Amino acid sequence: MSVHGLVLLGILFSSFVTGVAIFFLKEENHRTRTWLNLLGAGLKLILVAALLWGTYRGQTYSLTLEFLPGIDFALGADSNSVLFVTLSTVLWFWTTLYAVGYLEHSPNRSRFFGFFSLCVTATTGIALSANLVTFLTFFELLTVSTYPLVVHRGTKDALGGGRIYLGYTLAGGALLLLAVAWLHSLAGPVAFKARGVIQSLAAGHRVELQVIFVLFMLGLGVKAAILPLHGWLPKAMVAPAPVSALLHAVAVVKAGAFGIVRVVYDVYGVETASELNVLQPLALAAGATIVYGSIRALFQDELKKRLAYSTVSQVSYIVLGVAILSPVASIGGLVHLVHQGLMKITLFFGAGNYAEALGIHKVSEMNGVGRRMPLTTSAFTIGALGMMGTPFLAGAVSKHYLKLGAEESGDTWAVWILTVSGLLNAAYFIPILWRAWFKPPSDPHPAPGSAKRTEPPWALVVPPVVTALMVIWAGLFAEQPFSPLAWVKLVAQREFGH
Repeated sequence: MSVHGLVLLGILFSSFVTGVAIFFLKEENHRTRTWLNLLGAGLKLILVAALLWGTYRGQTYSLTLEFLPGIDFALGADSNSVLFVTLSTVLWFWTTLYAVGYLEHSPNRSRFFGFFSLCVTATTGIALSANLVTFLTFFELLTVSTYPLVVHRGTKDALGGGRIYLGYTLAGGALLLLAVAWLHSLAGPVAFKARGVIQSLAAGHRVELQVIFVLFMLGLGVKAAILPLHGWLPKAMVAPAPVSALLHAVAVVKAGAFGIVRVVYDVYGVETASELNVLQPLALAAGATIVYGSIRALFQDELKKRLAYSTVSQVSYIVLGVAILSPVASIGGLVHLVHQGLMKITLFFGAGNYAEALGIHKVSEMNGVGRRMPLTTSAFTIGALGMMGTPFLAGAVSKHYLKLGAEESGDTWAVWILTVSGLLNAAYFIPILWRAWFKPPSDPHPAPGSAKRTEPPWALVVPPVVTALMVIWAGLFAEQPFSPLAWVKLVAQREFGH
């Protein structure tokens, strides 16, 4: 086994071994559990940094083991997978730090952090999968490992939300399995390859490939929360704030969106997918989801549900960019995979801080919170402004490229969708910011001392401040080397050939 293969295994096992070890810790071993979490997350960061640098310099990373006769377990790294694994690893580190502070006095912490680490293992496995069978294996492991996190609190609402989540994702997994098996029967083992691998089948199996594509989109669209497969996401908001951050920014919805990217670019190829006439329906579904999620977010008073419907909308920006036949639109969609993760994790960290420090769960309860929690609210504000597409922040970069790509391809309807969505983003975020910064506290007779600053402990404040700074960095320095945008341009060059 080569050194490069060991790097790939190290990236997987840094979180897997951490999770297994934590399962055996007693609840009172708080210090040991914290160090194991941070060491595992730190080691993964170092290994992914080495992978990023090596891939940038043209080194090849691959590992193939026989899984079953004729079926290989295969890992590899290309510009696409490195983008996703880097995002997952960086955000896992800050989510781990946040979760340690958030769950400091909660029961069942060893169980939580054990499954938390397995969830990240599955996510990095999805990113590094080099063929469809390996991808499917980790995709289903993600479903199994996230369910205990969704139901962690064990309340009636948590168990109900978990059942809905499991029902949706297992059904999606079954459709994905059918798509993989059917395509395997036509093409044999399918390894991911730039610009697709099924071009030779398109002429003789046109209808079959169209049906298989629909199955792929349905199976992956559950986790990507595409309309009408999104119903589990708002229900899963009963989970603790670190889990919500994980679901929306690091793992589940990103895994679904990344899977769609893989199928369109590295299984079908954009040219073959276009010839099969399957991209336009996917683009329309994404456009409908963008508008629908934004409208539903307008009417949610519960803060986490408003953010959940925002995710339903924002993740479909990625799908829209992939489905529009334009290199520029693909750049906008793929860079939004990163930018949305940075912005949304900041927002969920903020929501968790409001609940933890002040017991605030609803938008209507946020009057004056900016003066009491200025650091948290400043970070939340940056995340919200980024989502609205405010200039010099990460979201503006994504939307700029998406609109340019839609104009380039002649899809003017998509330009209107993005414009309307931007206005709706402002309509559901500005009232939150107005309440937080400019309205007096809701209680006309506050208890003595209740108007003082009440930031939570540093472990809960540092992560949203850091990710908010990353939102600024990704916007201000978008054109610099090693920015998300610069890396995504490498992906577009690989997939489109120019």
